[in-house]
Amino acid sequence: MSPESVSRREAEVLTLLEEHLSNAEVARRLHISVRTVENHVSSLLRKYGVADRRALVAIARRAPDAPSLVGQVAGSPTWRTGFTGRAHERDAVLALLQPRRLVTLAGPGGVGKTRLAAVVAEAAAPDFPRGGAFVDLVPVRDGQVAGAVARALGVSESPGQSLEDAVACALGQARRLLILDNCEHVLDSAAALADRVLSHCPGVTVLATSRERLGVPGERVVPISPLPLASDAEALFADRAAAVDPGFAAEPAIVAEICARLDGMPLAIELAAARCASLGADGLLAALDDTLRLLTGSRHPDERHRSLRAVIGWSHDLLGDDERALFPRLAVFAGAFDLDAACRVAPFAPPGAVADVLGRLVDKSLVVRGREAGSWRLLETVHAYALDRLAASGDLDSVQDLYLQWAAETAQALAEHLDGQWRDRFDAVCDDLRAALRNAPPGPGTLQHRLARSLGHLTYARCLVSESLEHFKEAARRAPTASATAADLRTAAQVVFAVGLAHGAFDLLVESAAHAEAGGDQRARAIALAHAVVTAGRFTSGFPDPVPRPRLRELLDQAATIGDPGDPVVAAHLAAATAWCLRRAQAAPDPSLAETAVAAARATGDPVLISAAMDAPGTLAIHAGRFRQAYRIARERLGLVDLMDRRHPASAAEILDSFHNAWLCAFASGDLLAALSTAERITHDDLLGAHPYRSAGKLIPPLVLLGRFDEALEHAQPMWDAWRRSGMPIASWLSPAASAIALAHGLRRDDSAYRLWRARAERALGTGTLAPSSDSVVFTAFVDARVAVETGAVEDATALVSRTFAGTPTNWPAAYARAAGAELAVLAGLPDADRRLAAAAEASGENEWAAACLARACGRLHGTAALQESLRGWSRIDARFEREHTSRLLRT
Repeated sequence: MSPESVSRREAEVLTLLEEHLSNAEVARRLHISVRTVENHVSSLLRKYGVADRRALVAIARRAPDAPSLVGQVAGSPTWRTGFTGRAHERDAVLALLQPRRLVTLAGPGGVGKTRLAAVVAEAAAPDFPRGGAFVDLVPVRDGQVAGAVARALGVSESPGQSLEDAVACALGQARRLLILDNCEHVLDSAAALADRVLSHCPGVTVLATSRERLGVPGERVVPISPLPLASDAEALFADRAAAVDPGFAAEPAIVAEICARLDGMPLAIELAAARCASLGADGLLAALDDTLRLLTGSRHPDERHRSLRAVIGWSHDLLGDDERALFPRLAVFAGAFDLDAACRVAPFAPPGAVADVLGRLVDKSLVVRGREAGSWRLLETVHAYALDRLAASGDLDSVQDLYLQWAAETAQALAEHLDGQWRDRFDAVCDDLRAALRNAPPGPGTLQHRLARSLGHLTYARCLVSESLEHFKEAARRAPTASATAADLRTAAQVVFAVGLAHGAFDLLVESAAHAEAGGDQRARAIALAHAVVTAGRFTSGFPDPVPRPRLRELLDQAATIGDPGDPVVAAHLAAATAWCLRRAQAAPDPSLAETAVAAARATGDPVLISAAMDAPGTLAIHAGRFRQAYRIARERLGLVDLMDRRHPASAAEILDSFHNAWLCAFASGDLLAALSTAERITHDDLLGAHPYRSAGKLIPPLVLLGRFDEALEHAQPMWDAWRRSGMPIASWLSPAASAIALAHGLRRDDSAYRLWRARAERALGTGTLAPSSDSVVFTAFVDARVAVETGAVEDATALVSRTFAGTPTNWPAAYARAAGAELAVLAGLPDADRRLAAAAEASGENEWAAACLARACGRLHGTAALQESLRGWSRIDARFEREHTSRLLRT
């Protein structure tokens, strides 16, 4: 197929598929609809003649001339005016743009750093085939730099992953350019992010603009000075003056004097040139002279800043009354604003008048058009000046009150319409919504509470889960009533599950119950207490130390005393809490109580409550080793996920747990294709798939056991690198994935790679000693036994077979381990081989892979019939390598 048959947009989609982005993530990155992405993917599948998107990923990776987003820097600003001068600085910066290097353009405000960075990005495009991002940090505050970069890259946070890690994962290993513009007010945060990116992304170059160096090791600083006089400064003035007055003409000496008075500062020159049409060059010089004399008392240590401030002040003094009234009020906006927002902070003028004044302020270079149609913004230095004017006028507090009201109403309107086209609108105003909350009067208040709560919902729906948690906690602090505080704390607890810290949810729920009691809301108190009990009982792995059972019984008794059993929702929560409040140190709920909880939940019709209740019988089935029954329950829970409101935090725990259980039960029962299908759904899920290594950990084991080694190995090193970038937390579920990669290498007879990944599997479990019967240790024993069978290494067979039988028959890896151990016992001629075969048969009934392996082991003893049965088993589950291995045995 010729490259010409692929459109540019299809090429862009193909490039992003290589990053394993979901259709929704591709749509957000390219600012198109999900349906459009689906159409492009279908077209690519047809044009390349392949069956699935994995094949498209392979095509994108192996073709050196594959279509790509060459040099596209997302968010790079554009200008309608030409670029003057700076050839030396541009070339110097281009020469410094090396991988893993930070280059900082340092200079005073208004000197032209942003414009130069954009020009450099355009010129450097051929050197950055995977493009990059241009991030304006002007509206950003400390702690939000990573979020701003993540939005520019189109990535989001997910459970167990910080925004910094999401950024590093999105940038990856490819050659990319990240531009951080205007870092001076967030210097520490910008420096920390740049340092992390450069440490973990070997192909990335960071270009920063700032009034001072960032202080990152290895940073190369390029000082950006004012334009040289008698050349570039005058050329810029002439160009901008001609733009506002095509007939502009002036004596070169006068233009040179104007530029000299302005110290060659580009912004000052542009502001002055904008007045040429009305004043002419002579009048401009005279007015400028008067204004400069007036402002010579400035104490700013940088004389060039005094000149710049003088020009802005002079431009302000030439404004009409209506322009002076609106201009300083615009300083409350942290980012771009639209006409409606401007009108809200200037209620004294109708929209038509505000629009007219905005147009005139644009003509005078005090306001510039935003990147989105119908939006405006203030340049940084102009913004600072306008804010000073607003504070000096005595109107700052009243305008900030109007700003807060606008922000609260805007956020609430967006949060109430999350089923529409809200994302782009939220991204456009999110910095201002945050700023309005940050600058709101301290203490509780209706407006600040509405804003914080709405921001919590918006950021959660935007997959900024850690930020969402902080907003709901802030809402609780700002709430005007105890009942509202209780509600916000309970929602915060629901968000915690998306972050991955169940013990934090327990504490928030108990606190929520206390506030509900103070507010006289006994229903909310009962629900919060019951939810806390269920959290402690269901999600024990999320607690450093288990909550004592007497404490849980006390909370349940309180909930039962005050809860109305006639209320279906309360009854469902109480039934679930009763099932999970175990009276003894047992691992699963009582069966009869579990069924009661399910019946109570079904009476509510709430898919979240039904799914939560169904986890009890599902857990019982898992602990009993009835994985097929558990998988049937898990599939029903997955069906309920489709009925949940994914944009609300109440669904978080059930979405995460339902997918995990569905994958585990499918894998434990040997239904590897179902496990792989579930893993792929996890990969493409907005809440789950963005995690840097968890989704890969689900994909790898079924791929390996199906014999699809190349596909598994594609995920291996990126998974490991992402785990290391995340700080290498103890990850018990990462260990089986690493062991599976070791198995793939072992079956291919690559001993060094096998040993490397075996060591990595142990490293993922931390430094503590695990019991020989733990799931991860048993799965590792399975890997070792299967490799020993393949290579014929039977010297240590006795000890290795014992390891495969160390766990209980109901543990999820037991069927795999015992089947492989029994086959090794037969191959090694161990005297207890028959006993091992019989013991393995007890565990293999729930696992198709283990049954086929066990049949092959019997075939080694009893001949062709059992081997043919094994071959049929491998064919049923499409285990390619094992089928071929068994075929070889039949041929010998």
